[in-house]
Amino acid sequence: MNKIILQPQPGPQAQFLSTSADIAILGGAAGGGKTFGLLLEPIRHLNNKLFTGVIFRRTTKQIRAAGGLWSQSNKIYSLLNGIPREGPLDWTFPSKMRLQFAHLEHESNVSDWQGTEVPFIGFEELTHFTERQFFYMLSRNRSTSGVPGYVRATTNPDYNSWVKRLIQWWINPKTGFAIPERSGVLRWFVRREDQIIWGNSRKELVEQYGELSFPKSLTFIPANVYDNKILMEKDPNYLANLMALPKIDREQLLNANWNVQACAGMFFQRRYFEVVDATPADMEIVKIVRCWDRAATKVDDENSGIRDPKNKNKDPDYTVGCKMAKLRSGHFLILDIIRVRLSTFEVEKLILNTAKQDGINVTIKIFQDPGSAGVYEKESTIRMLAGFNVEVEKVIRDKITSAKPLSAQSEAGNVRVLRGKWNESFFSEAENFPDVDHDDQIDAASGAFNLLNFGSVGEFTEAYEQDDYQDNFNSEELSW
Repeated sequence: MNKIILQPQPGPQAQFLSTSADIAILGGAAGGGKTFGLLLEPIRHLNNKLFTGVIFRRTTKQIRAAGGLWSQSNKIYSLLNGIPREGPLDWTFPSKMRLQFAHLEHESNVSDWQGTEVPFIGFEELTHFTERQFFYMLSRNRSTSGVPGYVRATTNPDYNSWVKRLIQWWINPKTGFAIPERSGVLRWFVRREDQIIWGNSRKELVEQYGELSFPKSLTFIPANVYDNKILMEKDPNYLANLMALPKIDREQLLNANWNVQACAGMFFQRRYFEVVDATPADMEIVKIVRCWDRAATKVDDENSGIRDPKNKNKDPDYTVGCKMAKLRSGHFLILDIIRVRLSTFEVEKLILNTAKQDGINVTIKIFQDPGSAGVYEKESTIRMLAGFNVEVEKVIRDKITSAKPLSAQSEAGNVRVLRGKWNESFFSEAENFPDVDHDDQIDAASGAFNLLNFGSVGEFTEAYEQDDYQDNFNSEELSW
């Protein structure tokens, strides 16, 4: 029988599991073995019947996701004779030591932990939690198990997150990259009126604020895919997957850049798109979609010069219909974009007339707004388009997330544009996205692209979010 060894890889993962910090944060990029390190941490207390712990993910869906915390924990804890329980999600070991998996989906969920004692608290992807949630749970991080309470967390870069402010001493403010010589270095802090006051030692803060200030030590340990030798050997294609991400995600998840943020030119550039003069033969086309992004603001036909006097918006959004084809070569071709400002009645006529012109072989996609009005509009549109293939998708994702797949394929040179009068308007909007007054063309183009590839943004999102888990344990030998 083969001997099974559970151990961290040399480097950041081992450093994370050996630090004495009250709070340790591992991360900075995808593929660094963060999740495996987080799951290994509490099993050092396997024989302590008084020890308990909880690892948080923002939502239960994220915990249960394929390749996520729960499935990864099964690969490890089942080998230690742990007994899993599905509701609530937890593991109990022979000593009665217990580890729970829980969510903090809503800000108010922290109240569920009032009065509890949790010696070990873990956060998977710390930037997904709010600052209040994190510091509230620190108040629950107490112990009578003989093990002082401590916190471990993983993270990926997020320019706008409070986590960046928390670990800013470890990050070069000019480059956005971690400072190598500060990796694993402990700093101490006290929190006064929501302000963090730092010191280089516990003694320094105690002398200034007193013994009852209870300073906490914190460290940040950067890790990336190159630190994960086993992953690189077993799945070398994962590095290619990271390189193929949209630019903003590539900078964050591969290069571990904390300064990168969504801005004009980050998603699309005119040179990404090859303009062609002819539509390919039918045999080269796999599928065609026309996606409509309907304006929320109701206006009359702009050519009439008439405006709704109740509408105070002098520059309302456009209704846009983007027609896109997927080719057998793997390329995509934007065939046509309609961009108008019309009344609701005129928009319905336009969608129906365009469907008749496009033909029944073109799938029509519409977005459904949340709420009862969206349900009515959906049903009304489907009735109007009887005889055509109609796909309806609820608007559940932000525009930037929805645009990322199209951005990545455009940068790779896989999206072409059929020459037309609408080209200049589209290129201008694309280059300035998301810092643009109107992004309706990108919304419609992203919607068409995602339907051609994923079926819906929801399906795309599930696949896309799994990138966070590609750095997890994936070895039958359990030799990390």
